[in-house]
Amino acid sequence: MKPMRFVCSLLMGASPILFGQTPDTPDTQELIRRLMSQVAQLEKRVAELESKAAPAAAAPAAPVIAALTPTPVRPAAASQQEQPPPPEMHSHPSAPAMKIAGFSDFNFSSTNQRGTRSGFTEGQFILHTTTALSSKVNVFGEVSFSARGDAGTGTPPATGFNAEVERLVIRFDQSDFFKVSFGRYHTPINWWNNNYHHGQWLQTTVSRPEMTQFGGRFIPVHFVGGLVEGAVPAGGLNLNYNVGLGNGRGSVISRGGDAGDNNNNRAVLLNLFVKPNRFYGLQAGGSVYKDKVTLGPRNFDEWITSGHIVWAKENPEVIAEFANVRHSENGRPVAFNSQAWYVQMGYRLPWGQQQWKPYYRFEYIHVHGADPVFTTLPSLAGSVAGIRYDLTSFAAFKLEYRNLRRPGVPRISGAFAQTSFTF
Repeated sequence: MKPMRFVCSLLMGASPILFGQTPDTPDTQELIRRLMSQVAQLEKRVAELESKAAPAAAAPAAPVIAALTPTPVRPAAASQQEQPPPPEMHSHPSAPAMKIAGFSDFNFSSTNQRGTRSGFTEGQFILHTTTALSSKVNVFGEVSFSARGDAGTGTPPATGFNAEVERLVIRFDQSDFFKVSFGRYHTPINWWNNNYHHGQWLQTTVSRPEMTQFGGRFIPVHFVGGLVEGAVPAGGLNLNYNVGLGNGRGSVISRGGDAGDNNNNRAVLLNLFVKPNRFYGLQAGGSVYKDKVTLGPRNFDEWITSGHIVWAKENPEVIAEFANVRHSENGRPVAFNSQAWYVQMGYRLPWGQQQWKPYYRFEYIHVHGADPVFTTLPSLAGSVAGIRYDLTSFAAFKLEYRNLRRPGVPRISGAFAQTSFTF
């Protein structure tokens, strides 16, 4: 029974009491008729209002329900003929979210080196991408865009920038003690190479040490393969390790084997270092790297041993590294050893909100003159001095002076200015 009819019935039953008349009188019957007419009109009006209000109220709720309602769990006794839920009830997992960071720099240089001109240059434009595929699986990428000196020439005309995948790594984090990754890395046999990647804002100085220059040949800067890594507390020493297997140097020894190794021998590496709790900021360790280098018909065994000690603080910053590269040709007893090392020191001054940081680096490379792998790689000794001023937490300005000496050529000196930033 509808609510208004229920009220009318009550009125009919109570009318003798309310009005002091019997239900058979004409006045009573006329009153009841009018009340019934009014109740019917009210019911019709309520029905019209309800029919208009229902769709308007339901419309905004639909997407909320679809977004918040998970896929329903069917009870075990459900019929096998049960129809699937409507489309809006399905749960659609969101795609992995990618985070992007950028780096770049602009430079001015003036040197006395023959064949070079002073002026402005655009540094690399770098993008770092990080994507979590799950709580234990992550993908990291680093892409660089470098200005070309021959842009617009040739047939077809060369593009203005070279694009390069510098790093691309997928890593499975089982725990802090055990992580497995595959991809293209900066080879972890050198501290600088494994900590200061592309993006000049990251490092204190304008320039990298010669032994670890991108495009350099003394150490293999890139490594394509797999790594197992982790950290063990070791009584407060915090022992870290990297064990790698992958492609070694390519036919161009300054590049890794991106499209495949050029021989049937994989490169292997072991990197160990400690970061003791007692001396926060201190890191010390060493690496061993073994590969077979193929240059045309000739094959050479390559052993690289290196060590480093780093005090990674601002007051002071001390970075020291040494590496020995040994080459021996198959079938010949003679071996060739070449060494490189550098020491860099910096100190962030206490005044001016600690925005100023002067630094100095001395570096040395000795290349065995008869080494057939390093035929065109010259020895070097030189100094680098400069100062860094942090404009903000994300941008810096650097001034640097370099003085380098190579055998048989005049000493090279020059001044360099750089603004580098991250975003």
